[in-house]
Amino acid sequence: MLLFIALANSHYFLRGPSVLGGYPRDGSGVDQAVTWLLSTFVDGRAFPMFGLLFGYGVARIARRQRALGPRAVRRLLWRRSLVLIVVGFLHALLLYAGDILAAYGVLLLVGAWLVRWKDGWLLSTALLFFVLGALPGDGSSTIDSSPPDVSMLPPDVPTMLVERAQVSLYIAFLGPLGFLCPFAVGLWAGRRRILERPERHRTLLCVTASVGIGAAVLGAQPISLMLAGVLTPPDRSALELFGPLHDATGVLGGFGYAALLALIAVRLPARGLRPMVDAIAAVGQRSMSCYLAQSVIWAVVFTPFLLDLSDTLTVAGTALLATTTWLITVLMADRMRRTGRRGPFETLVRRVTYRGSER
Repeated sequence: MLLFIALANSHYFLRGPSVLGGYPRDGSGVDQAVTWLLSTFVDGRAFPMFGLLFGYGVARIARRQRALGPRAVRRLLWRRSLVLIVVGFLHALLLYAGDILAAYGVLLLVGAWLVRWKDGWLLSTALLFFVLGALPGDGSSTIDSSPPDVSMLPPDVPTMLVERAQVSLYIAFLGPLGFLCPFAVGLWAGRRRILERPERHRTLLCVTASVGIGAAVLGAQPISLMLAGVLTPPDRSALELFGPLHDATGVLGGFGYAALLALIAVRLPARGLRPMVDAIAAVGQRSMSCYLAQSVIWAVVFTPFLLDLSDTLTVAGTALLATTTWLITVLMADRMRRTGRRGPFETLVRRVTYRGSER
């Protein structure tokens, strides 16, 4: 998930004479191929998986703490949401304008009430917001032709703080609308421990993986082929159909990825790949710290008053940077696992969330 997040976030810093969907359109053949791969398998597919797992984690917290009673669990989740909002807002101001932690914090303020909803209400809510997200419109980032704005690439610190404060508030309050569908599905799946017990839900996971990923790949093609330069972009009205199609099928793809990974986990051998599996699992256990570490790299590499490489790096070069950054966080997380340390931000969240409660 965090590898895909790195790949999805980093290319939006790139500038060029012409930009569509966050990709400069004057790249080499290799850049075009990487653009197609990212737009087909990553963009709009990583964040729904993130949202699903966030809802799944909330369901696990509620199950572990249910002895405290509904009100105490709700207050516990609200404390968690507040620390996400504060950390996310600071993250947006200082490192990355596209922060989503604050949006998840706002979502959890409302989502704390959803924890006790019946399954039918949860799935109906997820379906409603999925349909709303699939409606034609021009809000999709996949069809945005604007270059990185001043909040992404600020010329100085005062401008950075002013511009990012506005953008972060916008994302924090509107972002939850786009994340509510996978969050609600994650709550439903977490109640049944579907990802924790994949051997009991093999048929559901197989169907979800094949249908979800298949739909995501097919639904991405109109936009992916345009971004890669294979097709000429049509008029705006057609783009307003293809953009939501790309994003809506991406939600299904996020579900499919989560299901596929659960199925793979069942088949992983006990030995051989174990060190690699443990290292990647360590990243998941320290996901917030690793996510924020990615943003440190983006800030240093792309900020105009630091290295300012947004005009220098290509799409392929940025994908290589994103992959290398993720590998560094894997090594960092595995080192913390071996020494028995939690991530610093995971420690912060736990201290605020569980003050005086059983953990």
